[in-house]
Amino acid sequence: MGVRLMVVDDHRLLAEALASALKLRGHRVLAAAAPSAGAADLVVSRAPEVCLLGTATPAEPGAFDPVVRIKKERPQVAVVVLGPVPNPRGIAAAFAAGASGYVRHDERIEGVERAMMKARAGEAAIAPQLLQQAFEELLHPAAQPDDEGARLLQMLTPREVEVLVRVAEGEDTRLIAAGMGIAPSTARTHVQRVLMKLGVGSRLEAAALAARTGLLDRAATRGADARAAAGAEAAPPP
Repeated sequence: MGVRLMVVDDHRLLAEALASALKLRGHRVLAAAAPSAGAADLVVSRAPEVCLLGTATPAEPGAFDPVVRIKKERPQVAVVVLGPVPNPRGIAAAFAAGASGYVRHDERIEGVERAMMKARAGEAAIAPQLLQQAFEELLHPAAQPDDEGARLLQMLTPREVEVLVRVAEGEDTRLIAAGMGIAPSTARTHVQRVLMKLGVGSRLEAAALAARTGLLDRAATRGADARAAAGAEAAPPP
């Protein structure tokens, strides 16, 4: 019997792709949306059996506030978090907020489906290897953990970062070209370079990698800093 569920993620392309895949497997997807601020309102109003809630920053304070709200107003809803490669704080924070499970963004669809079914049955839905990795990190913390998002961001030019953001938002080559004021052939070349640098074979994989590593959030911060700096340089002296 299919699960009545919702998919909520900051990145619409990922939410819609996952929702489509789960529909093909016989599940009833009530919504595939991307409002980070309104996630709790959406889930509370629809009251699904299971909510797949995406987050790119599970270790940040407040990342699981929507889970707290959902469980407070709709305790029967099982929330399964979709996040990047977790650390102990991220896993602990998710379950402390009331989540029923934690699944990596790059998990296969079968793994996501198993987590949904376990969560609906009232079981903790987390892969044993994730718990093992969490305990290993607690026992043997890395002296200098690899920041994959920062490393990948350094590989991309500012224009390629903009292309990646547009790809993650679901824009095709024509829209990318129009939005950036470049020829479609140039936009296509930029997309291919981004895929090559990230080591992925498709736009969907690029969007998933960017979400899993927090690269898009870092790109937005860098873009805001650059605009602020440009504004300060352009401002007339007092």
